[in-house]
Amino acid sequence: MDEQRAREVLRGAGYGAGAYLLTLGENAVFAAGGLVVKIGRDAELLERARRELAVSEWLADAGVPAVRAAEPDARLVQGHPVTVWRRLPTAVRAAEPRDLAPLLRRVHALDAPPFALPRRDLLGGMERWLRLAGDAIDPADAAYLRERRDAFAAAAGTLAPRLRPGAVHGDALPRNVHVGPDGPVLMDLETFSFDLREHDLVVLALARDRYGLDPAAYEAFTASYGWDVREWEGCALLRGARETASCAWVAQHAPADPRALAEFHRRVSSLRDGDPEIRWYAF
Repeated sequence: MDEQRAREVLRGAGYGAGAYLLTLGENAVFAAGGLVVKIGRDAELLERARRELAVSEWLADAGVPAVRAAEPDARLVQGHPVTVWRRLPTAVRAAEPRDLAPLLRRVHALDAPPFALPRRDLLGGMERWLRLAGDAIDPADAAYLRERRDAFAAAAGTLAPRLRPGAVHGDALPRNVHVGPDGPVLMDLETFSFDLREHDLVVLALARDRYGLDPAAYEAFTASYGWDVREWEGCALLRGARETASCAWVAQHAPADPRALAEFHRRVSSLRDGDPEIRWYAF
């Protein structure tokens, strides 16, 4: 889905006038007056969109600062799920890892919600992402990523967690936190799951090693949360699974964006070479 297609869906949903694009990734996200409209890539993501709305309501009831829905249900518009959210006030500054830690502590302290959450299937979207990549990537690279996926999926069942399993955000990065005048707010709730809490902590450990996160910022995060997941023997396995998924995720953008193809090559080559510290770039 490119911006032109996303705007067609946006107009079909009745929100085209004056809207501007905020992000275009797994979803297209538009600002439309006091609202934010989120458009999923295809119809199979409708259930996930509805679950995100349920998570938002659950967090509101629990008093966790998070984005709030403006419409109670997701709609399918021209084959794309559409959800509408209240627009947050202008950020007072960029979010940092230290802003994320207390939000995760609050989420990790919650009991299970009154609705089912899926397991955090890091690797579950890979087949769709590789399909969207199509002929833009080498079939040998796609086969290599599938082999890694299968190996990590088989090994995941052997993990012994240090923390009590429960609700996790699933993509716990500062980019999914908005620091407004009333403090940090959690965003992008679509990957909420019920699984090992360590999933939420491995994300920043990988950011430190692969994406250039300042070690001091990482230390501020672990100090605020109260634990460094790198002390856990399962960290390397979860990290490897996330790296594999991240390669496939960026591949879906390769047909339309040469930068994505170059980043895909960088990532898959570093995995093939077994180099855990080759710098990756966020896309």
